[in-house]
Amino acid sequence: MRRTVRIYLDHNATTPPYPDVVETIARLLRDEFGNASSVHAFGQRAKATLDRARGQIASLIDADPSEMVFTSGGTESDNFALRGAAEAAEPGGRRHIVTSGIEHEAVLTTLKALERRGWTIDVLSVGPRGVLDPDVLAHAVSRQTALVSVMHANNEVGTIQPIAALAAIAHEHGALFHTDAVQSAGKIPVSVRRLGVDLLSLSGHKFGGPKGTGALWIKRGVRLIPFMTGGRQERSRRAGTENVPSLAGLGVAAEHVRATLAESAPAIAALRDRLEAAVLRDVPGTAVNGDPAARVPNTSNISFDGIEAESLLIALDLDGVAISTGSACSSGSLEPSHVLRAMGLAHARTRNSLRFSLGPSTTADEIDYVAGRLPALVSKLRGVTRMAAALR
Repeated sequence: MRRTVRIYLDHNATTPPYPDVVETIARLLRDEFGNASSVHAFGQRAKATLDRARGQIASLIDADPSEMVFTSGGTESDNFALRGAAEAAEPGGRRHIVTSGIEHEAVLTTLKALERRGWTIDVLSVGPRGVLDPDVLAHAVSRQTALVSVMHANNEVGTIQPIAALAAIAHEHGALFHTDAVQSAGKIPVSVRRLGVDLLSLSGHKFGGPKGTGALWIKRGVRLIPFMTGGRQERSRRAGTENVPSLAGLGVAAEHVRATLAESAPAIAALRDRLEAAVLRDVPGTAVNGDPAARVPNTSNISFDGIEAESLLIALDLDGVAISTGSACSSGSLEPSHVLRAMGLAHARTRNSLRFSLGPSTTADEIDYVAGRLPALVSKLRGVTRMAAALR
């Protein structure tokens, strides 16, 4: 009889909202329905709630609240940063953008759209560790470069990029620097001042907040052309009535992770290392992808030779264990991981790798259960693969 368990190791796809986030949203939906743009008491209470949330999310990334623009999430924040910066730069003649091959689709697909409008896009290789070498960027940027966009932490392998060094190179050439911090905010300390960036994207549901919430930090003095127009919300930078209850929940989540990060991050990293050690010891033909040191504490991407990743994912799901093969935004795709391809890994390895992403609720018992089930599951699937190959 199959054991009934429910183990969630897909926190990079989304996270369970914190109980106080849920309570805040429910209370505001029930009791505070005012429009934050209204001048009467109902509106002013809503505006005060919004201002508090703006301050909470700004504190998470060491920013000034006035520099925060609320959005619907990471994808919108990335689009606003890239499209807004590109449109603002066009009159000056700069029409070149540099990025890396391991960016999220929200960046890569948006840059393809700009390329169709006549922009020149350079997509840089990162090497087998999944880290962009600053020297590679230095050779790619020029006085024609308007913007460099490199993510802070990768969503599939967890590698952390040397953003401060990369941003300094962009600025030497007069270019702006944007970083997608969707997978780093709430997992490691993030300071826009120390990173030296001009634009930073984040998403609430990646650190215990509600889906449909996010923010773009815009350094004071940086000019973006809004791509959502209409009203004067968000200081005329993002039109549309603000979702006050959900954004308040975003603020509560930001405050929660800021207060607990110093304690939770080392504990999560220890559990990740415990999982990796057990898998590498007990399952032959396995390897961890990405830089073993320069990565967020919750993410492990492991290759399993001799199987297709989807088959092991399904087997684990039937055992009650939720993991993924990579970005949730690419679910259903049969294409190999573009991140692992950009790292130059062998074709088979781009298809046999799974992402385990832990969270504050992950326990040692859960890790031990998953590690204990993997040897038998992998052995069984490899046997099926060998049998299928012999019948061809």
